[in-house]
Amino acid sequence: MTEKLDKIALHYEYLTEEISKPEVIADNNKWKKMVKEHSSLTPIIECYQEYKKTKSELDANLELIGVETDKDMLALLHEDVSASKSRLEELNERLKVLLLPKDPNDDKNVIIEIRAGAGGEEAALFANEIRRMYYMFAEKNRWKIEEIDIEENELGGLKEGSFMVVGEGAYSKFKFESGVHRVQRVPDTESQGRIHTSTITVAVLPEAPDVDIEILDKDLKIDTYRSSGAGGQHVNKTESAIRITHLPTGIVVNCQDERSQIKNREKAMNILKSKLYDHFQTQADAEYAAARKSQVGTGDRSERIRTYNFPQGRVTDHRIGLTLYSIESFMNGDIAEMVEALRIADQTAKLQDSGE
Repeated sequence: MTEKLDKIALHYEYLTEEISKPEVIADNNKWKKMVKEHSSLTPIIECYQEYKKTKSELDANLELIGVETDKDMLALLHEDVSASKSRLEELNERLKVLLLPKDPNDDKNVIIEIRAGAGGEEAALFANEIRRMYYMFAEKNRWKIEEIDIEENELGGLKEGSFMVVGEGAYSKFKFESGVHRVQRVPDTESQGRIHTSTITVAVLPEAPDVDIEILDKDLKIDTYRSSGAGGQHVNKTESAIRITHLPTGIVVNCQDERSQIKNREKAMNILKSKLYDHFQTQADAEYAAARKSQVGTGDRSERIRTYNFPQGRVTDHRIGLTLYSIESFMNGDIAEMVEALRIADQTAKLQDSGE
């Protein structure tokens, strides 16, 4: 690991020099790329520098122990040695995590799709509450929400909906939300006080990267229809909404967020590109996913990942066995603790896979 870190340190020094050169600054794209790489390496370099400093102090204290005769001084030296060894272990583990290959999608915007499942109206109401929870979490991170296709029912529930969270690192925070979310509570319409169980499904995919994904006109079926809101009320009376079906894969994209058919078509094509990218990426990862069942799970949309039990005031994530007794704040977007726990579990699984 030390040899690898030394090479990274040399490259970091090279980048530090390059990004200050006028000729590099003049090439804005090249400069931005170098600055981004330099920034991504900074946490590794800072941790490695502290590691080397702590190692140097440890070696120096071990030498002093070999020649020191004063009992009080020896006691102090042994305390310092013990503290340095503990710190070295911590830094070593942190370096292992920092050197793990980064998910190339982590910094991207994220597209989230929510669908009501088993449970009828109650499932739709819960789907809307989860949408609200994600919106509030995005707001706490100062990310922007762009709605794509929202279909509500008469009671204000969400039959199905899709939206994009725009902001750096959005995908890294939402990527473990994919799967089946189960709610257990007494619905407002339940007169006997019985607890009902309902489900919704959440699909999470990164916005497609700027790569060429060939989409042939002959592979597309494009339909137009009138945008509608809750209860079938028309948002406008022109057929501005767009439905695009990719015939080879059967993937369907709806978009009715904009009043302009042209804008809806453009947005729908971007979403289709993201879905196709996700579709082909999933196929490519299938063999790897079958070999590696991480603690966090596969991210499969049919996998039950979390239960929201309102009578007990708890949220339980079944992949990592974490239960939080703070369902009210959780539903108000305070999901950071769960997100961080899932991230750590994923890193731990990757470290085990790498044999570190």
